[in-house]
Amino acid sequence: MSELILRLAECIECGKVNLAAPFPPKMKGMPGADELCKEAIESGVPVDQILNDALIVGMSRIGARFSQGKAFVPEMLMSAKAMSASMIHLKPFFTSGEIKRKGTFLIGTVAGDLHDIGKNLVAMMIEGAGWEIIDLGVDVKTDKFFDNIQKYPDCVVGLSALLTTTMANMEKTVREIRAKYPQKVILVGGAPLSQDFCIKIGANFYSPTPQGAVEYLNKIAA
Repeated sequence: MSELILRLAECIECGKVNLAAPFPPKMKGMPGADELCKEAIESGVPVDQILNDALIVGMSRIGARFSQGKAFVPEMLMSAKAMSASMIHLKPFFTSGEIKRKGTFLIGTVAGDLHDIGKNLVAMMIEGAGWEIIDLGVDVKTDKFFDNIQKYPDCVVGLSALLTTTMANMEKTVREIRAKYPQKVILVGGAPLSQDFCIKIGANFYSPTPQGAVEYLNKIAA
């Protein structure tokens, strides 16, 4: 594996966005994900290798540390920013078909809930794992999910809720999606949720961490 790929994976894991970024302090003054991804492409490193061996590896490492309580939300957000800086360089290759997406992930925070940090983290992690993200934002009513499922019929659906008061809206949306699209794969997440609630409302999968969602999606895409 090239040194460029190893350095890029480290930048993703540590949240080093670009040369000007002061975070993390130990990498101050060093090139970041932005510069290294561009350099790797210009050096002829295969773009699928950049995605699989640098971006996905780096995001997997920070995701695993987060799951173990060894990294926290601010660090996750910085890693996601570094990943996004790299993805800008890779997106033309997705558009051209040179890199194949693993699938489409449709995500939104349910009706009545305006929280988006958890949703955004999950979306960024899943995008870094090679999926196309359709982010519907917050306060998403069932009809909006329906409209976008029609546009992206093969999508996997993700619903987020942070408030206990909006769990009922999540249940309503999941049940209505399930009634109309019985085979649709539905993931749910959010601080007040549990595996028991996931089973009760008829969703396919629940994880308390973004990394769990990534691992599940990678299994069904394999």
